[in-house]
Amino acid sequence: MSGAPFRAGFVAIVGRPNVGKSTLVNALVGRKVSIVTAKPQTTRHRILGVVNRPQAQLVLIDTPGLHDSARRIMNQYMNRVALSSSRDADVILFVVEALRFTEEDQWVWERVRGLKQPLFVVVNKADKVVPRDRMLPFLEEMTQRIPASGIVPISALAADNLDRLVDLVASRLPPSPPLFAPDVLTDRDEPFHAAEVIREKLTLNLREELPYGINVQIERFAEEDGRVVINAVIWVERSGQKAIVIGQRGERLRDIGRLARIELADLWQRPVHLELWVKVKENWADSEMALRQFGYDTL
Repeated sequence: MSGAPFRAGFVAIVGRPNVGKSTLVNALVGRKVSIVTAKPQTTRHRILGVVNRPQAQLVLIDTPGLHDSARRIMNQYMNRVALSSSRDADVILFVVEALRFTEEDQWVWERVRGLKQPLFVVVNKADKVVPRDRMLPFLEEMTQRIPASGIVPISALAADNLDRLVDLVASRLPPSPPLFAPDVLTDRDEPFHAAEVIREKLTLNLREELPYGINVQIERFAEEDGRVVINAVIWVERSGQKAIVIGQRGERLRDIGRLARIELADLWQRPVHLELWVKVKENWADSEMALRQFGYDTL
C-alpha cells in the first residue's frame, strides 16, 4: 500500500471569457455542473465541482471569465467572484486557448501573477491544432511569458490529457482528508441548477446582447406525485425584451421550456413539470439591490 498522504484542496479555474473553463470543469467532474454556451460570460457564479481520485480530491472552482470591460455592476461582481476565488484557492489553473494569447489573456495574467499559490497554464482546445507540432512554439512562448508550475495542453471537449492534469494538480494540493463526501459532485442544489439550465437554453436561443440582460429566478420547486414541479420567472431589463423572449404566439418561450424540461428530466431521472413567466425589472444588472434579490452577493 502506498504511503503517500491523501491530498485535497480547492482549485480555482480562471481565464478570459470563452476559453472553456466550464467545459473543463464538467469534463473533470464527469457530469454537467456548469452550463456551457459559445457566448462569453455565461458563467456568473462561483460553482464548485468535486473530482475524486484514490489518493486525492480536487474541489474545482468554476469562475466567471475575467474581463476588463466591466462597466455594469453585474460585470464588476463577476470579476470580484473570480479574483476572490483565486486568492482563496490552493492551486490555480490559468486556462488559455491553443495558439491564441490575447490582450484579454494578458489582462487576466496581470491580475493573478502576484498570487503565491502554484499555478498551471492549461492550454485548451489542443484538438483543434493540426498537425500537433504547431503547438510547440506556442508552448515555448507560454513558458517564457508565464513562470508557472507547469504547462499542460489539453482538450476539455475531447477529454484529452485530463488525467495528467489531475495528477499534476493533485501533487500540489496539501495533505488533507476529503473535503466533501464521495457522492457529492457540486455545492449547488437542484433549484440552482434548474435556473441555470433555463438560462442556458435562453442564451442559446437568443441573439446578440439580450442574454446578458436576462436572469432566471425559481419561485417554486417541489416534488409531487413522483415528479418535480418548477415555477420560474425569467427577468428581463426592458419591456421590448419580454416580447422577444416570449416570441410569436409564445413559441420561443415554449421551445425554451421544452428544452430545459427534457434536460432536467434526463439529469434527475424523473418527470419534470416546468412553467415559465417573463417579467420586467428595469436595468436589474446595474442595481445592487436587484442583484442581491437574485442571489448575487455584491458586497
